[in-house]
Amino acid sequence: MSAIESIHLSGQWRTAADGGTREILDPADASPLAVVAEGGSADADAAVAAARDAFDSGDWPGTPVADRAAVLRRTAELLRRDREEIARTESLDTGKTLAEARIDVDDVTAAFRWFADLVVNEGGGRVVDAGSPDVHSVVVYEPVGVCALITPWNYPLLQASWKVAPALAAGNTFVLKPSELTPLSTIHLIRLLTEAGLPPGVANLVTGAGAAVGARLAEHPDVDLVSFTGGVVSGTAVAAAAAPTVKKVALELGGKNPNVVFADACATDEGFDTAVDQALNAAFIHSGQVCSAGSRLIIEESVRERFVTELAARADRIRLGRGTEPGVECGALVSARQLERTEEYVASALAEGAVLRCGGERAKPDALIPENGWFHRPTVLDRCRREMRVIREELFAPILTVETFRTEREAVELANDTEYGLAGAVFSADTARARRVAGRLRHGTVWINDYHPYLPQAEWGGFGRSGIGRELGPSGLAEYRETKHVYENLRPAPVRWFAG
Repeated sequence: MSAIESIHLSGQWRTAADGGTREILDPADASPLAVVAEGGSADADAAVAAARDAFDSGDWPGTPVADRAAVLRRTAELLRRDREEIARTESLDTGKTLAEARIDVDDVTAAFRWFADLVVNEGGGRVVDAGSPDVHSVVVYEPVGVCALITPWNYPLLQASWKVAPALAAGNTFVLKPSELTPLSTIHLIRLLTEAGLPPGVANLVTGAGAAVGARLAEHPDVDLVSFTGGVVSGTAVAAAAAPTVKKVALELGGKNPNVVFADACATDEGFDTAVDQALNAAFIHSGQVCSAGSRLIIEESVRERFVTELAARADRIRLGRGTEPGVECGALVSARQLERTEEYVASALAEGAVLRCGGERAKPDALIPENGWFHRPTVLDRCRREMRVIREELFAPILTVETFRTEREAVELANDTEYGLAGAVFSADTARARRVAGRLRHGTVWINDYHPYLPQAEWGGFGRSGIGRELGPSGLAEYRETKHVYENLRPAPVRWFAG
């Protein structure tokens, strides 16, 4: 299998400076999907130099907003054209189902369109009343400069779009570093940006390991902003590396997300069915490998047994298999290490007293599950306590833990008892209660009687160890801008502060 030229600098595709390569594996059977360039610090330096030159000497930062928006819209159309090809690539690369991957591509398309519309419909700055007719004062917004964009393995294309679209809309240049595990759809995106008419040097790509490429981008003195999505350990390392150059830093570092279900949400058959179904969706979409996964079910004690019994029965019937196969509902975990971590979390929970209600083991090969694939059965762990490791740490696994409460106050305390604060949900038939609890949850996104939907026009990000800054929404564009105050004296005259 020949290597793909997956490093993109100044409009040209090339191999790694030292000739290094990496084999990309199919999570469903551990077979090779592709061989890509394994870039290093020299490639990162070259990419930053290309982006720096394009920003300092190129036309993109000064390109009229309408023209920048037009490139974003053309990219959206190309994404729509290549939807099936990209979705299949994403499914094979990450292990997720083809249906999920199609939704991802649609969401990426929507993000490009929304940021195009946002910048076109903005005004030309904010006029500030200086209190004098002889002064014209305005606040304007300018691009940050060269942006290092580092994306995770679970939603490679989607997370790239949340960074690339606003960075381009604001007039920046960038170097994009996808996860070394799942780079294939990101390579496709760079090709589409080129086809859409983006000038050379504006969009640069380096495939390779985070320890080499990501670390160098974070510390590089010619990078003006680093935006990172991933784990908290890597995120804090990025922030530390960026600190000496005092560059802007945006971090989205995951979550430990509560799904709070009150008994009144289950008072009717329809309500019960909905709450159980949403709990499954919250925990097991993409095999739980989602930063906002509702991996903590916090259920009112009076309905716990009925709810968990039904939930475990349905979880046990989830159809596992290769994501591209019809009828598959859940795909493989992304890597052998991720499968091992899942087993470690189950073992630690059982050792600490959790009760296994379903799953708890690797999936056995069958007609849909290939040999050598990284599959783990959806797992429900009952009778969990807040001090357990499986409750404290982000899992990124098909594991749902169950905790119980008796009062509204206890529910809120449990939901907020985490170092993270990315997302959470409240299910209740009492609208006043649901809104009251939502208002008390310390999480960046709170759903009421729903789980997982997001909007490109609404901010995404978290409290606490879930990160710094926001993606999407107007704030997602503001991350990629500097604010400048221009004060103009329309009638200049001597001040006469000094006599001589």
